[in-house]
Parts: sequence; structure tokens; C-alpha cells
Amino acid sequence: MSKVSFGRHSNMCITALKCLIVFLHVIFVVGRQDRRNVLFIIADDLRTSLGCYGDLTVKSPNIDQLASKSHVFLNAFAQQAVCAPSRTSMLTSRRPDTTRLYDFKSYWRVHAGNYTTLPQYFKSHGYVTMSVGKVFHPGISSNYTDDYPYSWSIPAYHPASFKFEKQKMCKGEDGRLHANLLCAVNVTEQPGGTLPDMESVEEAVRLLKTRATDGDPFFLAVGFHKPHIPFRIPQEYLQLYPIKKMTLAPDTDVPKRLPPVAYNPWTDIRKRDDVQKLNISFPYGPIPKDFQLRIRQHYYAAVSYMDAQVGRLLSALDALGLAQSTIVVFTSDHGWSLGEHGEWAKYSNFGVATNVPLIIYDLEPPESQSGLKEPTFPFLDVFSQPEWIFKNDKVVENVAELVAVFPTVCHLAGLKMPDPCPEVDHQDRLCTDGRNLADDFEREKKIDPDSVAFSQYPRPADTPQENSDLPDLKDIKVMGYSVRTYNFRFTMWLGFDPKTYQINTSDVHGGELYVIADDPGEDNNIYDDHGPHSMMKMKNMPLFTRMKLQLLYLTAGLKTNGKKA
Repeated sequence: MSKVSFGRHSNMCITALKCLIVFLHVIFVVGRQDRRNVLFIIADDLRTSLGCYGDLTVKSPNIDQLASKSHVFLNAFAQQAVCAPSRTSMLTSRRPDTTRLYDFKSYWRVHAGNYTTLPQYFKSHGYVTMSVGKVFHPGISSNYTDDYPYSWSIPAYHPASFKFEKQKMCKGEDGRLHANLLCAVNVTEQPGGTLPDMESVEEAVRLLKTRATDGDPFFLAVGFHKPHIPFRIPQEYLQLYPIKKMTLAPDTDVPKRLPPVAYNPWTDIRKRDDVQKLNISFPYGPIPKDFQLRIRQHYYAAVSYMDAQVGRLLSALDALGLAQSTIVVFTSDHGWSLGEHGEWAKYSNFGVATNVPLIIYDLEPPESQSGLKEPTFPFLDVFSQPEWIFKNDKVVENVAELVAVFPTVCHLAGLKMPDPCPEVDHQDRLCTDGRNLADDFEREKKIDPDSVAFSQYPRPADTPQENSDLPDLKDIKVMGYSVRTYNFRFTMWLGFDPKTYQINTSDVHGGELYVIADDPGEDNNIYDDHGPHSMMKMKNMPLFTRMKLQLLYLTAGLKTNGKKA
């Protein structure tokens, strides 16, 4: 071959190679830009007290607006009604019996297994993953780093003003500062002139701006601290809920047939300065009715304050042109009792403690975007905006679980979903205990009576103790396992060995059975009316499977709202 022909051949190869590189780069960039972003928003201690969930008292226009364009799961449940176990369970898609985190005092990767988290999975698929505020529970349960660098591309952000949450920041009637439960404040008088959730929104918006011009897809998790206690919120939000218009819970008495082991004595509430002044007897002594009304007023005001921060975040997402390329998930770690059953706070298996909002925005179809002239998420000022009327045909009544968030978001983002976990699993790093909730999108109004949610809660004894709400692992003696179907809630309180993590199904400490259609507040426990009162013997069968079968046995022929179950 002549030097000329060799040179021409070489140049042709180089040119072809350059074209191939450019082509692959274009494919890579286009593919990257076509991938959906994820905005994951989680509130703290938020029950389903939202307008879009039928609450007629609350004012939550921004979350309701999101819900009006989203799939709304009415019956979604947390796997344990306390912060760290619930958040770890949801973000790993594993149940607490797998993460072995029932308190705040261990890190699951060391204590149980090196399980892959939802943001970690997205990070491994090329996403930039970021955490703002309370996403993982801070402290030892997330290795004091919010699971960085496993889960996040950059260190997690925590608002500087959060350090004042447990300090004496609440001005009392005596003019002095106290560590109160009720803590409406003048924000301008607070350190830095701000509050934690306000700071978190500012940081989240800053991060969104950095991603708006970047081709890499992102997974941004934003955790709001409210309505978690103390109710340190801007004082103006109280005016939305005049005390004269507030009402008590419909069932303020401890149910007569409630097993003592099931009751939570709300010890964290009792520790606040303003509650201590009430000199309430332990464990059942009721809070005075006038103070109950004020707690409910402050909780609802905290919800409206948090709703405004969600509105600021979503309007920024919209203004940056990201609303049509971003999946939005809004949820909470668990609910919160507001006097129901004579209880306050979380720490139980009741629906008010385990039922959570779950709202999934899966992008609007092109035909509904009307030229993109109208904003998708305009900010709605709760003080000037007329009441938002929730309208949505995409309401899902089937029972769902927070462990299902992981596979569902993967599916919506176009990533391969993790395989289902074995029924008894403590080994696999990547698998899911949840199901793909997108399967319910096409059948919102069809009820699947077999859909089920499992929750659990530990206790140190059969009767309420000072540590009943949050016992350390070593002190757990009883575990309450709860099955929630569309028609029933069934709970068994069983002996638990904290050294071996073994359940003794022959050691029954109490039982609960509620017919939801007739008793939506779960006040009338009919467990003692239906036998057997011990767990049915079924060898080599996982506990929750046994409980589902026992529930079917207990309720065979039982009528719900006049109809057989």
C-alpha cells in the first residue's frame, strides 16, 4: 500500500472514529436529558390532616394543588410509627424486622445488613443525589452522616437554626423563655431571623438552580421538620385557626377494651415545660380540654406553615422549567394522634399514627399542558388565597405501604425495579419488600380487598411505662404486629427476645380487631368476641403470612357495614 493510500485510509478511520464519538456523546446526552428527575418531599409527624384527604379544618392549599395533579393514596401506612425506624424502612424498602432498627440507637449497615437505599440506587444509575433537612433520621441511625457517601453525591444539608429546636425559645406568659410544646414565635426575634424549614427551602431552591442547566438527572430529597413538636412556628399561622372554632377529637377516651400494652403514654409531650405545669397523672390522666384545643390549633397551624414551604419549593421547581421533567413524591414518616383514644404523638399501631399522606406526581400528559403557558405549581398564599377545592379522579383507595415507594419511584423513572425480597431475608443487599404502586394508577377506583399493609411497634412491658413510647432494643419484651386491609385492622402483641430478634407466637400479650367500615376510628375492639386467642400453628411460615391467614379465619362470615367481609 502506498503512503498516500495509507494516509487516506488512516484519515478516513480517524474521521469515522470522531463521528462515532460525537454520535455516542449525543446519544448519551440526549438519553441523560430524557431521564426523569425526582423530587422526594417528606414531612415529619404529618397525619392525613390535609384538604385533599378530606380534612375540613386544615388549610393546605399548596399540597392540595399538588394532589389535584397527582395520584393520591388514601390508605398508605408506615411500617413503624416513629422517625428513624420508619425512614430507614422506607428508604431501604425493608421492614423493621429486617433492618432491626426499632429505636434510634444503631446503624443498619453495621447492625443488620449493608442494604441499598433508594437514593443510593439512583446514584448508582448516574443521578446526582442530594439531601436537605430531615430525610434520614440524623444521628447514629444514619451513621451521623445521613448515610453519606453511600446515599448522597454531596454531604447532606441541615439548617443551622435547627439546633435551637430543643432549647428554651418560647416566650411564656411570665415573659421568660421556656422549652414549651406550644411555641408560636415572632420569626424576626428568632436566631438568624429564620426557622429550620425556611432555611431548608432556601437551600433546596439553590440546589435546584444548580441542576436546572446541568444535563445530569437529579434526585433531590427535602425533609421538613414540621409539624413535629415543639410547635415552633411563625405566630401568624395561629390566626388561621381561631381557638373558638377548634374541636376536640371525636374519641378522646381510652377505649374500654384496649389492651394496656397497646397504649402509648406520650412521654415526650409530658416533658415540655408548659405540659409539666398541668400536673397530669401518668399514664392515662387526660390533658385539660382547653389545652387539648390549643394543641390541635398549633398542630394545624404547623401543617399550614409546612404547606407554605412546600408551595415555595414547588413553585421554584416550576419557575426553573423542571416541573415537566420531575417526578414529585410527597409523604410523611408516620402520623400523629391528636387526642384520639386519649393519646398524643405517634408510638402506636393505630391508624392515626400509621396512616400517612402519599402523593405521587407522575408528570402531566402533553395534552393537558395547554402550551405550557399556565404554571403547574403557582404558589398559593394561605392568607389571601380562597380555599382550594380539591378535585382529582386519580384517588387510590387500595391499601399501600411506605416500603413500596422505592420500587414505585424506580419504575416511574425508568430504572429496573429491585427484585422482591425472600419472605425471610437478612442477606440480599438489593431487593424490595414493597410492590409497584403504579399498578394501581390504572385502577384507582377498584378496590382490591387483598391489598394489605403491615406495621409494628415495640413495648417494654404489658402496661404503660416511662419508656413505653420508645424503648431501647435491650428493653423490648413485646412486639405488636398489625395487619391493615381495606376492611380490617388486626393486631397481635407477641413476646419478643431482643437478643435473638425472635418472636414467640405462643406468648400472646393482647389482641385487637377493628371493622373499619363500622369503626373507622378504631375504638371498638372486637378481638375478644372472636377466637382463637392464640396464634394458629403453621410451621415454616413467615409471621405476616400467618397473620393474614388468621385474620381471614377470624373474620370469615363477619359482616362489615351490613355486608359479609
